[in-house]
Amino acid sequence: MDAEAIKRSLEGSGLRCTPQRYAVMAFLMEHNRHPTAAEIFEAVNRVDPRSSRATTYNNLRDLVQAGLVREVAVEGRAARFDAKGMRHHHFICDRCGNVEDIEWYDVPRPASGSLDKRILRECELIFRGLCAKCAPRRASRQLS
Repeated sequence: MDAEAIKRSLEGSGLRCTPQRYAVMAFLMEHNRHPTAAEIFEAVNRVDPRSSRATTYNNLRDLVQAGLVREVAVEGRAARFDAKGMRHHHFICDRCGNVEDIEWYDVPRPASGSLDKRILRECELIFRGLCAKCAPRRASRQLS
């Protein structure tokens, strides 16, 4: 995504395109490894030392609320952030905490009666297990 497209996406979501917010969004668009807020802050701060930790975290919150960025909760670890525009699910490794994208497929919605008075916004799946790097290590340990 080029600079103008990032600016349009921010403004189209009702957010001002500040240098710090632009830097956070640009970093997320360039890196699909699902960084933590601390990793984003460190990367953005290397480019523009004027950006504070609080500003970075507030920009992430605003981007999530605007629907431009997804926050991926990882049990027992720092949340990860994802700005990949296409819908997709996630796989989270139990051992190393790596978050990977899984191709999207429609998830059946629960029966309306089971939701009671809840209003469903979206359904997504999070798969959990061992990633391709960690799975062979477990298999080799079980053989010994």
